[in-house]
Amino acid sequence: MTYEVQSNHIIQVTVLIAGRPYLLNINAADEALIHRLAREINEKIAAFQTSQPSRDLQDCLALAMLTCAVELHRATQRPQPTSAV
Repeated sequence: MTYEVQSNHIIQVTVLIAGRPYLLNINAADEALIHRLAREINEKIAAFQTSQPSRDLQDCLALAMLTCAVELHRATQRPQPTSAV
């Protein structure tokens, strides 16, 4: 994973997701977060590959992203008030 400093604290970072490199232009302050998230995504992909070996990489990538989307949705939901009956 390499980076190059540019103006306005924007840097270029290359992350590997599902074995493919992606070059991103990000805020330097977000670099650690981006690397952590890429690692978490790869871990989810690997878990799906292990638990469902008949699935191909594309399926595991899609399932990992769906899992991330559900986690994000749950984390950003406001608690629903319960009605007292």
